[in-house]
Amino acid sequence: MAERPWVTPDEVRAYSDRQSVKSRDDSKLLIDISRAEMYVVKYTRNKFDDDEKYPVMPEPVKTAVILLAESYAASGAEPVEHGGNYKSGHNDDYSFTLADSENMIENLGLSYLLDEYVVENNGTVAMRLRKL
Repeated sequence: MAERPWVTPDEVRAYSDRQSVKSRDDSKLLIDISRAEMYVVKYTRNKFDDDEKYPVMPEPVKTAVILLAESYAASGAEPVEHGGNYKSGHNDDYSFTLADSENMIENLGLSYLLDEYVVENNGTVAMRLRKL
């Protein structure tokens, strides 16, 4: 299994053109990298822990982690603007407001890098039963 973190703060800085990312603390960049790795693991349902299959981390996965970490670092270094991300409506006696959830994979175009590594669901269901 490839050692974590899969990329270094220096690799994220080398890729980025944003000054806010280049000047970001190593400790904060390591958190951004960790978040990016967990996002990739969740998206692919693959922990990349098979030593035979992944003796080193595949380059497309590393690239996706760098792109995600840079995005996290840039948004963490800049003020968050609220607006435009909400939809509202009403139906008879009630109203609602929904926030659009951002799909980072779609927004950054990472599916082309990661789709090859997605582990398919084998169709099994795990159930826990307990006595009432």
